Amino acid sequence: MTTDTAAAAARATVYGYPRQGPARELKKAIEGYWKGHVGADALRSTAAGLRRANWHELADAGIGEVPTGDFSFYDHVLDATVMVGAIPERHRPAVEADALDGYFAMARGTQDVAPLEMTKWFDTNYHYLVPELGPGTVFTADSAKQIAEFKEALALGLPARPVLVGPVTYLLLAKPAPGVAADFEPLTLLDRLLPVYAEVLADLREAGAEWVQLDEPALVQDRTPAELNAAGRAYRDLGTLTDRPKMLVASYFDRLGDALPVLAGAPVEGLALDFTESAAANLDALAAVGGLPGKRLVAGVVNGRNIWVDDLEKSLATLGTLLGLADRVDVAASCSLLHVPVDAALERDIEPQILRWLAFARQKTAEIAALARGLTQGTHTISAQLAANRADLASRTTSALTRDPAVRARTAAVSAADARRAQPYAERAAAQRGSLGLPLLPTTTIGSFPQTAELRTARAGLRAGRIDDAAYEERVRAEIQEVIAFQEKAGIDVLVHGEPERNDMVQYFAEQLTGYLATQHGWVQSYGTRYVRPPILAGDISRPEPMTVRWTTYAQSLTGRPVKGMLTGPVTMLAWSFVRDDQPLADTARQVALALRDEVDDLETSGTSVIQVDEPALRETLPLRAADHAAYLAWATEAFRLTTSGVRPDTQVHTHMCYAEFGDIVQAIDDLDADVISLEAARSHMQVARELAAHGYPREAGPGVYDIHSPRVPGAGEAAALLRKGLEAIPAERLWVNPDCGLKTRGWPETRASLENLVAAARTVRGELSAS
Repeated sequence: MTTDTAAAAARATVYGYPRQGPARELKKAIEGYWKGHVGADALRSTAAGLRRANWHELADAGIGEVPTGDFSFYDHVLDATVMVGAIPERHRPAVEADALDGYFAMARGTQDVAPLEMTKWFDTNYHYLVPELGPGTVFTADSAKQIAEFKEALALGLPARPVLVGPVTYLLLAKPAPGVAADFEPLTLLDRLLPVYAEVLADLREAGAEWVQLDEPALVQDRTPAELNAAGRAYRDLGTLTDRPKMLVASYFDRLGDALPVLAGAPVEGLALDFTESAAANLDALAAVGGLPGKRLVAGVVNGRNIWVDDLEKSLATLGTLLGLADRVDVAASCSLLHVPVDAALERDIEPQILRWLAFARQKTAEIAALARGLTQGTHTISAQLAANRADLASRTTSALTRDPAVRARTAAVSAADARRAQPYAERAAAQRGSLGLPLLPTTTIGSFPQTAELRTARAGLRAGRIDDAAYEERVRAEIQEVIAFQEKAGIDVLVHGEPERNDMVQYFAEQLTGYLATQHGWVQSYGTRYVRPPILAGDISRPEPMTVRWTTYAQSLTGRPVKGMLTGPVTMLAWSFVRDDQPLADTARQVALALRDEVDDLETSGTSVIQVDEPALRETLPLRAADHAAYLAWATEAFRLTTSGVRPDTQVHTHMCYAEFGDIVQAIDDLDADVISLEAARSHMQVARELAAHGYPREAGPGVYDIHSPRVPGAGEAAALLRKGLEAIPAERLWVNPDCGLKTRGWPETRASLENLVAAARTVRGELSAS
């Protein structure tokens, strides 16, 4: 590749970086602060140290412009809420009394004040806190965090670019505040919000910022003409300001579509676009609008959401094509690297050759820097990296790990009948009522119970060799005994064993299936201080032996009440893994479904009468564009039914979903053909129950009445009030009573109190129904 003027200006950059630190130092400091073991100054010092380390690491790797402001104690959308002064009235006293404690109160709630609602960040497994807005919202600028972190990077001598959630995306992500009409549209507040952004931009310019990045990922979704006009107006107004940095408007996760000409024609100095496979249409669309003459283009060619090494030669070809479409082309990942682990080099248990297939955040920055160097100075300057990359890609393609002929033959033999229950729901429901004998408004939980200090100590001791398998299993049995005894005493109707043997709802199964790889340090933020280690789905999937039967049957031996078998569904196994990118997702989902079907069959044979197959990721994996929905939902719902359709009519199949917007997938929920579904509903005030009713959902449902993502204990009256709301939408004979989600992250004291209140609420409402 020859060097030209545009290529000579190429710079490597990223939009954001993992916040937690290589050993999750941020999580430990924040949780220490919550417990009173770490002071506010110590917490801030830990955070500042992590930011410095990240920036130095990026600069040392060859990143020529580091992001600032992407770091967060909890969530970057919550940070934007603070920046624009949109603090909910119920939280203002706490924020005014102590800004840090008030910030965490908005995220987690207190015993007396509910937190902000939480939901998924587009189609990722990251969760953001939903802004609450209304006609009376008054915005005020508070750029202190953004200025302070930008100045920290400048003090290190690093070129830096502040990153902000863009005003249009901020409003499109928001919801009407409690008490505001449900049809209120936050986007109507745009003209009120833009002056606040103008003030923040002026503050950043005064602090020395040359560029500022405004993230507008909401524009890659289907948008109405009014929404596109609002985006055009926003960047026309901001672009014509004189006292501001240069603006880089960033999009990611998909193609921009109709929003591309709107942004390309706006008076902004640069656009950042996703050019990975899912957004490849951006290239043709950019050419169709005449490119970006006189502007900066940041090309997201390295996948920021998955962990496979980049095809460097393919990315260089894309970059070469883009050189003629903008005044300057820089190189980046497709989105923030928040969504991948920190460093693959920390993994010691993965075979070295396989490890070379993987690129975590640190490896991706090296890829980005190499691409920028090759683009600027010519491919001969990175010939060694290109040769090694070709060898790594070839090694993965030819590896025996990636293909199992027996798995592929079984998958190819699947018929439509394999993914259908043999009996209609009405027949199944009658059989299940007869066999289970449950009361009106039956109570249950979602699956996991608190993981105690004793259990965690035993698990760590097993890993370190301080205890043997027998001692660890004795601890697990003791935990199950405690969970079963508590549920019986509390009066819960359908029990769970509490999942003490499980480290994670996906990883636990991945470690027992062929084709998966597990990491030791591959932590990724899900929300706040909740981090997960997504397994790596690298090859064809099968189940060598039963995975859950032993502990489920042990729990059932302790009680006469039904104990649910608990599995993670095929879509969630994909969504919460780093999934292979060398075959269609539908093919991989079918492989996982067949492995899980074997487990369902074994659970039923062992006497388990209620089996729950969780699919919390069904909605989050929904493509961002409506044109892509039907194909995805067809294979996703088929995979669930393939997992569950082999059981008898009197075996009750449950599923569970949480923390997403369900309204646009209600038909897909229906298509799952589960006998019972439990869903998050406490923070959204039973919205999903109303959505199910509007659809005419015919089966049983448990909209949650206990928000488990907050430490507060809901009173029995509060849970009963939510139940009554649920009854407005779902008949009593089809309504279940349950928490929003699993209880793994909660402590035993709040769990006991909350579940006792939940059971009391169910009894109260049952009494009301029998008296009416």
